[in-house]
Amino acid sequence: MGTAAIIVAAGRGTRVGGPVAKQWRDLGGRSVARRAIDAFRAVGDIAPIVVVLAADDLGTAPALGDDVEIVTGGGTRAESVRAGLESLEGRGVETVLIHDVARPLVPAAVIGRVRAALEQADGAAPALTVSDALWYGTDRVTGTRDRTGLWRAQTPQGFRFAPILAAHRAHDGTAPDDVAVARAAGLEVAIVTGDEANLKITTEADFARAEKELRGDMDVRTGTGFDVHAFAEGDYVILCGVKVPHDRTLKGHSDADVGLHAVTDAIYGALADGDIGRHFPPSDPKWKGAASHVFLTHAAGRAAERGYRLSNVDCTLVCERPKIGPHAAAMAGEIARLVKVAPERVSVKATTSETLGFTGREEGIAALATVTLVAP
Repeated sequence: MGTAAIIVAAGRGTRVGGPVAKQWRDLGGRSVARRAIDAFRAVGDIAPIVVVLAADDLGTAPALGDDVEIVTGGGTRAESVRAGLESLEGRGVETVLIHDVARPLVPAAVIGRVRAALEQADGAAPALTVSDALWYGTDRVTGTRDRTGLWRAQTPQGFRFAPILAAHRAHDGTAPDDVAVARAAGLEVAIVTGDEANLKITTEADFARAEKELRGDMDVRTGTGFDVHAFAEGDYVILCGVKVPHDRTLKGHSDADVGLHAVTDAIYGALADGDIGRHFPPSDPKWKGAASHVFLTHAAGRAAERGYRLSNVDCTLVCERPKIGPHAAAMAGEIARLVKVAPERVSVKATTSETLGFTGREEGIAALATVTLVAP
């Protein structure tokens, strides 16, 4: 199977405070847990991704994706890690990456360095050298300590699977992290370069640091789309994936869903990836009468392949009739389902052209769309 990931998310995050555990708090539009998962998901060849949750969170935690396996954790971090490891036994896993959910911004390069080091060592973990002077004391400095050879540990901590499972089974469960468990079992652990962006969220101030880190690294793209289709004989129209009764239909090579066409072209535009005609030429008979959700899911898929998520969609339909208001919520819901975002990130609204132009004369329907893509 190759490399699996275990994300430990069974803690309660009490030092941060607040009504919910820190892993479920929002961080730049996604929960902390979802960001940690997405960091490993984006690498592309890590599977399965196992998330270890507290028993109290089972059934109440937000959806984390169909590719995520949920395991019940224990009373300590070590017990939770072992539960994750036991769930992987006998499944052909060769190496495993164990990561704290509280480090949601782990860069792909750090994950890659840990994996590469496992080709030569039983274990590997990222760390940063200690550059500050070190003191000890309480409210007064009572001594100093040489910082030579000291490191600040990070995760993911990676291991060859069989040795780390055996090490956890043999350990008393009091180790602060998996490197300590590995070393207690005599395993060699290589140090690889960590990253300051791979910060651990422990206090409220850390959330502010993480938000600042996201703002600095985000690649934000905006695209617009426009489409128009004329009316023809019929008794319904398809708008934003919803069948709406009407005394005419829309004419086009596909199903003429002017709303989905505009949203699709907006995504392609944000990607600088052409338009529907480039990807689905109207000269090709196989697209005759095609459902427009095929075009939209293709565009959304190309965005995901490049590491972008859809932050929001805004679509405006321009027509005198049919009335869009009674169907707007269903249309927004259908777009959200197709592009896999929360419904509150999609807006569908309508306006008339005050009886001016072809839409005012009820000769057809126009649609305008704007989308925002974000790559963390």
